[in-house]
Amino acid sequence: MKKAFFYEELEDKKVRCNTCPRRCVVRDSETGFCGVRKNLRGKLNLLTYGLPVTTSLDPVEKKPFYHFAPGTNVYSIATMGCNLRCKFCQNYPISYGWSKIEGNNVSPEQIVKNALDTGSQGIAYTYTEPTVFLEYCLDTAEKTDEQTYNLFVSNGYMTKEVAEKIGEKIDGINVDLKGGKNLYRDICEVYDESPIYDALKVLKREGVFIEITMLLIPDFNDSDKEITERVEWVKQNLGKDTPLHFSRFTPRHKMRNIPPTPVETLERAIDIADQKGMEYVYCGNIPGHQREHTYCPDCGKNVIKRNGMSVVERNLNSYGGCDNCGYEINIGGKKYIDMES
Repeated sequence: MKKAFFYEELEDKKVRCNTCPRRCVVRDSETGFCGVRKNLRGKLNLLTYGLPVTTSLDPVEKKPFYHFAPGTNVYSIATMGCNLRCKFCQNYPISYGWSKIEGNNVSPEQIVKNALDTGSQGIAYTYTEPTVFLEYCLDTAEKTDEQTYNLFVSNGYMTKEVAEKIGEKIDGINVDLKGGKNLYRDICEVYDESPIYDALKVLKREGVFIEITMLLIPDFNDSDKEITERVEWVKQNLGKDTPLHFSRFTPRHKMRNIPPTPVETLERAIDIADQKGMEYVYCGNIPGHQREHTYCPDCGKNVIKRNGMSVVERNLNSYGGCDNCGYEINIGGKKYIDMES
């Protein structure tokens, strides 16, 4: 347990949590919406600090990060808790479907040691929402040296002040832009999604490397209009070189009656993004699809060839440019990989 970074004390021992845009007002001895931030005698504390419920060694592409240190391994950690209630959550049992906080006692220092012992080049805060175990994430990141990167895999539902703080210690973030107002409201219990877009602007300004995922759910967020609106926002606010992953939905949790996303829908979304001038557009959860590779926006050469979640070939020069025409590919975390290998 650790005192929260972002909260304010109110009268009658109440506190207001300022970690996510819900800004829960929490009474003494109660928790906020996420279930893991508790008011103890007028002080807000993170109950899951040092209690990872799962850890694993993953390729960074699994997160998915296709442009940050591609081909490296990352040590993934998560604690219980989330600030959304997505009906399609694939990690429901540890996100919000639990009745008791569990986890193994592992200090930030030990997390870093474990990551190094597994041969990982970085640490990813993932599976659940890292914003709700922010203090554990940032204290762990503080213990890493310049040879270890730190990544968030996030829903982006965080306050501007948290986004600024993340910018100090986190190297990259993949944010899942889930859809429009109706989907956030009806499927995720978010009644104003604008803070997500505000946080992305702050993260961009702070120099955090950003990749975007858009999970396409049949009949919920897969219309041409909605896809176009989100793609245009990303291009205008984050840049045309922002890696964009269109991901296939599979039936889960409370949405088992919804069929998997047709491949044709994903390809239609890719076409829309291509036509809008996005440079790096990917097809997710379809192994073997031609759009799992990275192509040079200038000459079209396959500059990063993948087999599923594995990088099998890199055709980049030592500066991260296409080795055919020299066009600079948007690659983050270059110092963590051998660009000439």
